[in-house]
Amino acid sequence: MASFAKIGLNSKVIEILSVHNNELKDANGVEQENIGIDFLTKLTGWSIWKQTSYNTIGNVHKLSGTPFRKNYAAIGDTYDEDRDAFISPKPYNSWVLNEDTCLWEAPVEKPETFTQGLTDNNGNPRPDGYIWNEEAQQWNLNE
Repeated sequence: MASFAKIGLNSKVIEILSVHNNELKDANGVEQENIGIDFLTKLTGWSIWKQTSYNTIGNVHKLSGTPFRKNYAAIGDTYDEDRDAFISPKPYNSWVLNEDTCLWEAPVEKPETFTQGLTDNNGNPRPDGYIWNEEAQQWNLNE
């Protein structure tokens, strides 16, 4: 399945739809984004769509493929045409956009500690949870 983001006012993502890959194929059997856009335009009456990859986050493809538009789109994200990227809303005023990943970063690196004894489903240790404190400009341990 191919995913497409419906782009609304101010380049905001307002919907995500999936389209069967067969609907994107040209006469040679090659998938083409513009064919998917034409399909969705006829189906919905809306003409502004951008394909997005479920496997891309932070400009890395999690299956070792080619990253696509920096991040998988989500409702409320912005499509930045100049960067050809989907960017989530800025979480805090102090955070800055990493131009390579198009992810927001805190002005202070998040610590990685293992003091709370948290584990994943397989019993492996996982880092403590931290939350950003905008007023103090620091990460606080989420106890």
